[in-house]
Amino acid sequence: MIEVYSWATPNGHKVHIMLEECGLPYRVHAVDIGAGDQFRPEFLAISPNNKIPAIVDPDGPDGEPISMFESGAILLYLAAKCARLLPASTRGKYEVLQWLMFQMGSVGPMLGQAHHFRVYAPEKIPYAIERYSNEAQRLYGVMNRRIARQRYFGGDEYSIADIAIFPWLRSWKNQGIDWNDFPHLKGWFDEIGARPAVMRGVEVLADQRKPISGDKEREVLFGKTQYQPR
Repeated sequence: MIEVYSWATPNGHKVHIMLEECGLPYRVHAVDIGAGDQFRPEFLAISPNNKIPAIVDPDGPDGEPISMFESGAILLYLAAKCARLLPASTRGKYEVLQWLMFQMGSVGPMLGQAHHFRVYAPEKIPYAIERYSNEAQRLYGVMNRRIARQRYFGGDEYSIADIAIFPWLRSWKNQGIDWNDFPHLKGWFDEIGARPAVMRGVEVLADQRKPISGDKEREVLFGKTQYQPR
């Protein structure tokens, strides 16, 4: 039984979806990031960057337990464990990995910033809103062009690259996106969203997540609490 420490965010959803796709047994433990659960010593022991998700697999390599943090690394680990969703061929593997890295290095950070400055920032800063909204538009354009040529990001087969990207596009409205501008990507988005494992994965912990409404939650997520030494 894989122990999953997570919350209903795009990075959390990546791992929930992957586990559902693989059919691996898992048990989820809620890490309420608005309440500061991510700073508890027991969570930091497996996720030193105080970010969700993290996993503990008691049946790791060579039968020894292993803990993992960073959602991209977890996807790669689970793909190896279930022998699915990452091509066996060298060429195919690197086709997928470059798009996984694209999500980790660009889609997640930039769309997250667009969402933050458009919705959560206490002060509306026009420069920041324009900067990250424009970058969101650019990235959606990159993805739309890719999907115009390939059914999935890694090629002809669904893979961890699609699993990594999909949850980040669910907040398209808060990122300032009009789907009419990206018809190929919209078709891909609808196809992925209709997969049974994806539908199950995005529901994991969804009933526990509440909108950020108070100053305490904002401070925990975006304020000085993040920077206290531990």
